[in-house]
Amino acid sequence: MSTGPAPTRAWVALGSNLGDRAARLAAARTALARLPDTVLLGASQVEETAPLGGRPQPPYLNQMVLLETALAPRALLAELHRIEAAAGRVRRERWASRTLDLDLVRYGDVHAAEPDLTLPHPGLAERDFWRREMEELTPYVR
Repeated sequence: MSTGPAPTRAWVALGSNLGDRAARLAAARTALARLPDTVLLGASQVEETAPLGGRPQPPYLNQMVLLETALAPRALLAELHRIEAAAGRVRRERWASRTLDLDLVRYGDVHAAEPDLTLPHPGLAERDFWRREMEELTPYVR
């Protein structure tokens, strides 16, 4: 007898360019692994990238993780925002520096085009580092 929705693979991009960036990514991985009905299957290597959006700001540390979760996309996105806020993230300006940025990049084969949720993430096509990091996680995809 099933107790809830079947688990789905979700790719989440982590980024930080303020403070102790590596510690923020590590704390985010821990928080993601502790989400209800969620298992962290794997994490790509951390890499440093130039900021996007054309604003002068420090470089980012980025990483991709693969989750298996029974959380629905909106519930997972709400958890990502909660983890960001706990890390001091304040959403004011687009492309601004951030203590922590968690993007829901893919959620299984779900396609969505809503004002606050687009899947796959529209940045996937233009962010080579995301695609590289996702490729690293291929061994964790059954």
